[in-house]
Amino acid sequence: MPIITTRKTPWTVLDPDERRRNFQEVDRGYTLAQAEAEALRCLRCQDPACQRGCPVGVPIRDFIGFIVEGDLAAAYRRILEVSRLPAICGRVCPQERQCEGACVISGKQEPVSIGRLERFVADWAREHAIQAGEPPSTRLSHKAAVVGSGPAGLVCAYDLATLGYQVTIFEGLNAIGGILAYGIPDFRLPKDVVREIVDDLQEAGVEVKTGTVVGKTVTIDQLANDLGYEAVFIGVGAGVPNALGAPGEDLKGIYTANELLAWLNLKGDTALKEAIARTNLAQPGEEPPRIGRRVAVIGSGDAAMDAVQTALRLGAEEAHVVYRRTINEMTAHLEAYHHALEEGVQFHWLTLPVRFLGDDQGWVRAMECLRMELGEPDESGRRSPVPVEGSEFIMEVDTVITAIGFSANTLALAQAVGIETDRRGRVLIDAETGATSRQGVFAGGDIVRGPATVIQAMGDGRQAAAAIHRYLQTKAAARAG
Repeated sequence: MPIITTRKTPWTVLDPDERRRNFQEVDRGYTLAQAEAEALRCLRCQDPACQRGCPVGVPIRDFIGFIVEGDLAAAYRRILEVSRLPAICGRVCPQERQCEGACVISGKQEPVSIGRLERFVADWAREHAIQAGEPPSTRLSHKAAVVGSGPAGLVCAYDLATLGYQVTIFEGLNAIGGILAYGIPDFRLPKDVVREIVDDLQEAGVEVKTGTVVGKTVTIDQLANDLGYEAVFIGVGAGVPNALGAPGEDLKGIYTANELLAWLNLKGDTALKEAIARTNLAQPGEEPPRIGRRVAVIGSGDAAMDAVQTALRLGAEEAHVVYRRTINEMTAHLEAYHHALEEGVQFHWLTLPVRFLGDDQGWVRAMECLRMELGEPDESGRRSPVPVEGSEFIMEVDTVITAIGFSANTLALAQAVGIETDRRGRVLIDAETGATSRQGVFAGGDIVRGPATVIQAMGDGRQAAAAIHRYLQTKAAARAG
């Protein structure tokens, strides 16, 4: 029997010097023996706080118990009762702020490595061709449209399809997965994991229409009024990059993280580049982003970590992250931060770029920055950064990548009647159902919440699918009566 320790069971990670030269997945995951050893650390609590810490309530105690018993197929199916994307959530969710942060042994010892166990079970199921579920035996006449194929849309579509509805996903790109497909590099989320989800969708009978930009190619009104979709789910995300608003931000060599990661994931595919250019998710130029010797990334979220590690892999000799708050306010997945540190990324906390300086060819060559200190909390609950008088300094750079958050992608709402939004363009919904102010139209994910986690978006998609099911059944009963 393995020795039960107070620390997480170690796992294999690519050597930093090796991984700086390729895009292979950094975290190699658990072996069976490692997973079994880690599962034994779980206390199987009567009242599992970890499950309450999960935004969708994954039955963590139960699936880990099946690992201990050696029944990995049962562990996988137990997860699927709540989560359709375990291989993805196990890789990209910030477990330290969710399930693992709520683990009862946390503080006394390291919490159970719930995310890695979830990933292990999902990867094992994929390797052993364990089916996610059987296609519905009958098809209902009701049609539902899902706008956007990110986590919220994928889960909503899958749940509706398994209930027997005729479901069509409308996606502006020529690739399914939303930010999972174009916004996360392979070293954190391999694309074959995303493709597996797409295969499950198709087996469930979901029709997918790519290259269809709702709001341009077709409108929500047309879906609902002319094309016969009795329910519409909007899950288009919040993929419009925010601008810093500093002088010189239009210099060449300054990009958004979206631009860099989209180019990386699209790999020169002309059809995909043209498709993303029709949306307002990112606006890649005619040439790939030019990565110089000294790269600075502005921000502290997962997109910033993805961008700075990508810059290293594309040839940067120095990579810097500049953030106006401290590490305590950093929003990135803690593991991504540690991976970046191991790869040699330098972090500049309490630092704010206020002006970009260019050369005579119009390329960025430096940033003027201010030192900051933290004041009172702002509306997000984080302490507001305040400039330190007389602290200006110059940082020389060849490339700048901004990763300072995203705004709502409101393109899908163009010409849509009766859908209320807030001042930020986010769709207003009923918190219990995902219903918008327009009958038959539902929404979820980042277009409602603002930038959030994959599992929160997934939960929104599941909640909306259940509400759409009730709505369509009530509508059918009214017709029959």
